[in-house]
Amino acid sequence: MDVLSIDFGTSSTVGVLSAFGRGPRAIEVDGSVTMSSAVYVNDDGLLVVGQDAERRARLDPSRFEPNPKRRIDEGVLQLGETAVAIPDAFAAVLRRVGEEAERQLGRPPAQTRISHPAGWGATRQEVLRTAAAKAGFGEVRLIPEPVAAAAHYASLGSRTSGPIGVYDLGAGTFDCAVVGVTQQGFAVLAEDGLPDLGSLDIDQALLVHIGREVSHADPAQWQRLLRPQTTADRRARRALLQDVRDAKESLSRHARTHVPMPEPFGDVLVTRDELEALVRPSLLRSAELLGTTIRRAGLNPAQLGGVYLVGGPSRMPLLATLLGRQLGVTPTTQDQPETAVAFGLHHVPLGTTDLTVPAFAPVRPPVSPPRPQPWQQVPQYAPLPKKPRRIARPWFLAFATLVVVAFVAAAVVLLTRDGATKDAMGCTSTAQRDQAGFTPCLRSLAGSVPDRGTCKTIDNIGRQLGAQVAVVCGIPGGTVSYYQGVTAEEFEEKANVPLPGSDIGRGTWDGGGLHGKYVAGAGLSSTIVLFGSDDRRAAGIYRAYEPIRTEDLIAFFTREVKPA
Repeated sequence: MDVLSIDFGTSSTVGVLSAFGRGPRAIEVDGSVTMSSAVYVNDDGLLVVGQDAERRARLDPSRFEPNPKRRIDEGVLQLGETAVAIPDAFAAVLRRVGEEAERQLGRPPAQTRISHPAGWGATRQEVLRTAAAKAGFGEVRLIPEPVAAAAHYASLGSRTSGPIGVYDLGAGTFDCAVVGVTQQGFAVLAEDGLPDLGSLDIDQALLVHIGREVSHADPAQWQRLLRPQTTADRRARRALLQDVRDAKESLSRHARTHVPMPEPFGDVLVTRDELEALVRPSLLRSAELLGTTIRRAGLNPAQLGGVYLVGGPSRMPLLATLLGRQLGVTPTTQDQPETAVAFGLHHVPLGTTDLTVPAFAPVRPPVSPPRPQPWQQVPQYAPLPKKPRRIARPWFLAFATLVVVAFVAAAVVLLTRDGATKDAMGCTSTAQRDQAGFTPCLRSLAGSVPDRGTCKTIDNIGRQLGAQVAVVCGIPGGTVSYYQGVTAEEFEEKANVPLPGSDIGRGTWDGGGLHGKYVAGAGLSSTIVLFGSDDRRAAGIYRAYEPIRTEDLIAFFTREVKPA
C-alpha cells in the first residue's frame, strides 16, 4: 500500500512517499525536501503556498502568513482584505504536498499520515482532520510527532535497550516526550512542552538584541520596522527577519557573522557567544523540562535507549552541551533533523497509530506527601523543666476547664475565619479545578481569557517555580500563563524573567474586583507583561509573539488580558 507521510510544521513542511514496494523517500517540492508552510492570498482569493508564497510576499506582505500553524487557535487569518479560515490555509499547504505525491504515483495515495504536536487536544486535531479532508485526502491517520520521531530512530538499525527520549524544538513550540518502543508498537509514556519556545522565539531574541545595538541611530525608523505601516515598511521588515534568521543558522556553523541592515542602520556583527547568552535560559528551561518528563515516566536518563534531537534548531552546539550536563547522557541527532518526523511516520505500525497499545507499563515513583506550608507546620519546643506537682482544688479545676473550653472555641472560630480568608485571598486551595486546570483563584485572575483561548495545565513548570497550579492559554498574538501559589515578585526572581533596556513600563491595574501591579517590557525571547494581584498569591505573564512598543503592549494587556 502506498503511504504519504506529511510532517506539517510551523515554518516548513516535509513529505515522504512510500510506494511501488520501495522504502520511503522524501518528496521534493520547489526543488527542496523542506517546503515552506507559508501561505499567500491572490487578488482572486486563491491561496498559494511554499516558495510561490514567499516570492509573492515581496509584492504585498500584508497578504502573507509565514507560520499559519502557530495561529491554529485564531480560527481565521486576515490576509490583506481577505479572511481565510484556518482549515483552508492548512489545506492549501497539505494539498501542495499531496499534488506532488499524486503526480509521482499517477493516482492519489491510499493512505495519508500527518503529524501533530503531542500536546494537541481533540479540538486542534479536528482542525487538522478538517484540513486534510479539504485537501482531498482519503484515509487519514494523525500521529503525535514524538511517536514518529521515536519510530524513525528505532528504524535506523540500532536496537534500543529501553524507551526513547525525544527533544523536539520546532519553529513554533518545544515538545518533549518519552516513548516506549516494542515490537508491537509505540506509546507515549509522558509528554510536555513549552508553547513559548521555538526557533521563531530565538529569531525574536536576536532581533531584540540587534535593536539595542542600532535603534538609537533612528528610533522612529526602528519602530516602523517593528510595526510597519506601509508596503515599503513591510518589505523592509520581512527582509530584515530573513537576514536575522540566516544569521542565526550561520552561527551554528561559524563563530561570528554579520547581519545586513536597512538604511539608516549600519550592519551588525553578532557572535555565537552573544546568541548563546540570549537563548541559554530558555534552552536550559527546556532541558530541565525534558528531565522532569523522564522522571514522570518513572525512569531516569540512564534507563533510556537514547535521547534524540528533532527539528532544525537542534543543530545549535549549545543545546547538546546543556542536555548532556542536565541529563548525564549525550543526545543524538542526524544530518537532517528536519526530516526525522516525516520518515518516522512511515515506520509507525498501522495498528498502533491510535496509541491504544501500551508499549511499557512504567513504574511510577513513590509520591511524597506534600510539604507542609508555613501556616501548617507545628512548632517544636524544648521540654520545660518539671516543677513540683501541686494539688488543685476542685472549684479551681472547674474554672480552669471553662476557661480552656472558651479559649479553644474562640481559637477554632478565629482559625476557621482566618483560614477561610487565607484560602480566598491567599489562594491556598487547589480543589475544584475545571477541565482546563483553573482553580477559582486563577479563574478570577484570568477573567475572560479562558473563554477566548485554548488552555491547558503546565504543572511541571509550575512546580519548578514553586507554584501549586499553572495553566497556559493561547490567544491571538501570544500566550498567557497563570501561576497559583507564587506572587509576581517571586515569579520574577525564581524564573529570572529579564526585562532589560530603558523602555520598561510599570503601573497598577484594576478589574474583576481585583487590584494589582504589572511590569512590561522586552524579554529574552518575546515581549512580556508580568502581573499579579495584591490580595492573593497568584501571578500571570503575557508573552507576545511580535515585538511592539511598550505603550501598545500595556494597552493590549489592559484591553485583552487583565480581568475586566
